[in-house]
Amino acid sequence: MNQHRPFVAGVDSSTQSCKVVIVDPSTGSIVRQGKASHPDGTEIDPKYWWDAFLLAVEEAGGLDDVAAISVGGQQHGMVCLDELGEVIRPALLWNDTRSGGSAKDLIVELGEGDVELGAARWAERTGSVPVASLTVTKLRWLADHEPENAKRIAAVCLPHDWLTWKIMGATSLGDLVTDRSDASGTGYMSNTAPEYSQDLLGLALHRDVADVAGIALPRILGPWETAGCGDPARGWESILVCPGCGDNAGAALGLDLKPGEAMLSLGTSGVVAVISDHPVSDPTGLVTGFSDATGNWLPLACTLNASRIIDAMARMIGVDYKEFDELALSVPDAAGLSLLPYFEGERTPNLPDATATLSGMTLANTDPAHVARAGVEGLLNLMRGALDAVGNLDVRVETVHLVGGGAKSSAVQELAESMLDARVTLPEAAEYVALGAARQAGEVLKASGR
Repeated sequence: MNQHRPFVAGVDSSTQSCKVVIVDPSTGSIVRQGKASHPDGTEIDPKYWWDAFLLAVEEAGGLDDVAAISVGGQQHGMVCLDELGEVIRPALLWNDTRSGGSAKDLIVELGEGDVELGAARWAERTGSVPVASLTVTKLRWLADHEPENAKRIAAVCLPHDWLTWKIMGATSLGDLVTDRSDASGTGYMSNTAPEYSQDLLGLALHRDVADVAGIALPRILGPWETAGCGDPARGWESILVCPGCGDNAGAALGLDLKPGEAMLSLGTSGVVAVISDHPVSDPTGLVTGFSDATGNWLPLACTLNASRIIDAMARMIGVDYKEFDELALSVPDAAGLSLLPYFEGERTPNLPDATATLSGMTLANTDPAHVARAGVEGLLNLMRGALDAVGNLDVRVETVHLVGGGAKSSAVQELAESMLDARVTLPEAAEYVALGAARQAGEVLKASGR
């Protein structure tokens, strides 16, 4: 084993897979990497995250020369543990919309029957107005639909929290840790300070504050604070374990976003995120006032639909991605054909039960080229709405960095600047969440004095 341990590891535990990158912190370059898939679905037994992490580590050549590790993870997922630290039920993921009704209930209840007042109170206190994706709404769904499971809850954590806990080989619920960025997406962390609002957790679970005080919530660490060390049983005891972060904060850190710069990520979801030096509050619920991974804030608008819009439209006209792009760019516009791209419901705007609609069809525009063009325009119009929602707050947006799988589309690249009405850059394709986590690991390593 290399006692100098010069490298750091960044992990991206996403909806679809786990990626591990081993990085030289002195240069930021990737030394080696590995990847393993997660099962499909909107709920999953967390053991599959752990299995995928171990496979990805093995493919990356192990952790023998790694000095620090950080986990970036999909946000909002609800992981409930019993008093023995066992998972009570499969985790509900961010893209599970069954708690849409629960979100509405929580807004009404905090507003004492007044929806507008409730939304304003949630936004002011947490930075977010409840929608189906947030953890707090999933807890309410559990309390209403699986009350016996809700009664067994001894701890609630997020996907990256649970994976960090496993990497440390911890068994005590008191060893659960998180960071500001991920905790800010639960719906029960304060918008102005890294502390939990126990009354909001109690509201979600139909319990009083004294009762929920016994539920363990992950300790919220500072950006460069050490969570602990790796599991000695796996020979990881010399590896510093870092706070980790939510995936969007990890990507922003990996891109080294500065104030005035927006990240527009086209992946499973579409994300617009901007670094801000102050918290924001949007009672409309279009923008969530998350924290970032450095001590600032990360106002963010997220759509459920993004690159899958192109997937669906290409499948509908029976072409591959290259042909789809060529068709979309072969006509000057969609000739009145319009796609409302809510294939999986939607989060921005908050329409969890919506479906997609292709309208304005005529005999002249129902050909593959115009259908493809309508698909690209539908995607970019959706993201323009998210970008405008962030820009309408007191947040400066000057440059948009376009990343993610959907950004590989030549049609998206060519039409983005005009449709988004902003300067658009195309950073080199990279695993920005994992790289952001690795960057955090490097900073934690530096702060430790090792």
